[in-house]
Amino acid sequence: MFTKIFPKIHAEGYKFLVIAVIITIIFYVFSNFLGLIGLILTIWVYYFFRDPDRIIINDDNYLVSPADGEIIKVEEVDGPKELSLENKKFKKISIFMNVFDCHVNRTPCSGKIEEILYKPGKFLNASLDKASEDNERNYYKIKDRENNDIILVQIAGLVARRIVCESDKDQDLNQGDRVGMIRFGSRADVYYENYEPLVKVGQTAIAGETLLAKK
Repeated sequence: MFTKIFPKIHAEGYKFLVIAVIITIIFYVFSNFLGLIGLILTIWVYYFFRDPDRIIINDDNYLVSPADGEIIKVEEVDGPKELSLENKKFKKISIFMNVFDCHVNRTPCSGKIEEILYKPGKFLNASLDKASEDNERNYYKIKDRENNDIILVQIAGLVARRIVCESDKDQDLNQGDRVGMIRFGSRADVYYENYEPLVKVGQTAIAGETLLAKK
């Protein structure tokens, strides 16, 4: 029960939490009302950077969600041109993370990271179609245990200003392992082949637990 009320937080969150606490103390010096606003802000910062443990299925027949949030796209598209996959067809699932969702991202499958590619860009609303092509983003090309290409893309949003990558090229991953996070309101895209989608637009996903697709 304690860990549900006070979950552990991601290492990226500590400095922001300290800043929020200092601002709250300063606000209280001037006004109880401003202090209350600061306290609410501090609580929000704490919960934004929460990093709860998740129950992972550990089954290579499934892809799990890389992010908490709302499913906003389930479609068939060309692969990312940034990874020279534009001539190959993939299915794609997009998940929008609002500022109240947990922003720690996880790998959809077990496998090896073949490539990590960071692309600077704009900060459009992450729910827009153009965000996949124009926004700041980070690509992970993962080869699953059956040699399928699984692409995870972290996409910064309107408020987000930094993508945090905590993985390395050639790293071996187990399904649901943490790969990084995005700071404040963003999106995750998953490109995959040889799986069939299990989710629909409008559904809420939980990172590491929601089953996105099945072989």
